[in-house]
Amino acid sequence: MTNKQIVKDFDTLVPNPKCELDYKSPYELLIAVILSAQCTDKRVNLVTEQLFKTYNTPEKMLTLTQQQLGQLIHSCGFYNAKSKAILEASKDIVEKFSGRVPQTMEELTSLRGVGRKTANVMISEAFKGDAFAVDTHVLRISNRLGLTTSKDPDKVEEDLKNFFDKKDWSRLHYQMVLFGRYKCKAIKPDCENCPFQKICLYYNKKEG
Repeated sequence: MTNKQIVKDFDTLVPNPKCELDYKSPYELLIAVILSAQCTDKRVNLVTEQLFKTYNTPEKMLTLTQQQLGQLIHSCGFYNAKSKAILEASKDIVEKFSGRVPQTMEELTSLRGVGRKTANVMISEAFKGDAFAVDTHVLRISNRLGLTTSKDPDKVEEDLKNFFDKKDWSRLHYQMVLFGRYKCKAIKPDCENCPFQKICLYYNKKEG
């Protein structure tokens, strides 16, 4: 199956892919993405709805102690690590970038607590650039469809960027995320109604 056919099928499956995190600024998105690690977007949205009423800028966030922030984001899980990452990233934004979230991969990943996946989400969603973020859904689907043989997110990102046209990267990322979230699940995926049966290693192994 060619890259163009795969893109066409994803466009049919998920015609209007959108980020399911609620945000009103690049900073709010950055915090939401940090909170979303091993947590549902639905839960993050419930937490940030309250959090951002008061703490929606790095300057305001830095008025909190790590313990106070941890209490506010407790239900997102891993609250100690996430509160530390949020405060450290906020401090970097204020001190290094005059309070504005930077827009390049190099600058974004220079923020403490921000890796390539988070940076790619920021580039594609907040700044409308071309990027391919690799989360657990993208990792699973790209392996099932034989688009990569790696489990390393950085190598998977490289393989996907080499296979697909740059103009399709950001859209495909969200299409894969939503496809993985609602159809191609880790357990009991909806294989019977999937257009990728011919190339899906998971389906053909199961059927074989």
